Amino acid sequence: MLPNSGGWNLIQDLWDQKRVGEFLIATPDAGRSFYINSRDGRVRYDDFFIREFLPYIESHYRVRADRAHRGISGVSMGGYGSLRFGFRYPQLFGSVSAHSAALIAKLPRAQLGSQTEQALAFALGGAFGTPFDRTFWDRNSPFTLVRDESHPPGFHLYFDCGTEDEFGFNVGAQSFHGLLVSRGIPHEFHLYLGGHDEAYVAQHLPASLAFHSHAFGLN
Repeated sequence: MLPNSGGWNLIQDLWDQKRVGEFLIATPDAGRSFYINSRDGRVRYDDFFIREFLPYIESHYRVRADRAHRGISGVSMGGYGSLRFGFRYPQLFGSVSAHSAALIAKLPRAQLGSQTEQALAFALGGAFGTPFDRTFWDRNSPFTLVRDESHPPGFHLYFDCGTEDEFGFNVGAQSFHGLLVSRGIPHEFHLYLGGHDEAYVAQHLPASLAFHSHAFGLN
């Protein structure tokens, strides 16, 4: 999304205005993988990202390859991915941000009919199984990771969502905020007026980029 939406121009403006320091931004394509190893095992995006992509980037570019100087961010599905990676591998990432993340606190508990299961599998790209596997979804959920995993100190977290999000992710974001508060996990959270679109992201992306810049000690 970032390279194809005018995001680089926005980043250049932030740099020119001295609102961010110097750091590398890498934007791998994830298709509709949800950044996980798929239920059927055919797409192993988690393994690729952690075992191949990160080591390649950090061995080929002039970066500080340590937790304090490694952040992850995303939008929508990518927001889900960044939160999941952040809480799944807190030893790797010192800062995490997300805009309009695909957060769903609880799926409906009613038995899903075949049509509904097929619709869910289509909407989620089949990453969570076809038919949709509720248990596999729960296992990968950022909500589950917050409840079940330990969280080291020095973890910086920012996320926001539009109040008119067409997918209702604002409800999930509010629930995620509540869970973090209940667990005493420091974070910055905002609900802003807006929907689930590029205009919303363009308006608030500068905040998360500045957030990471500050977390890296560059401001």
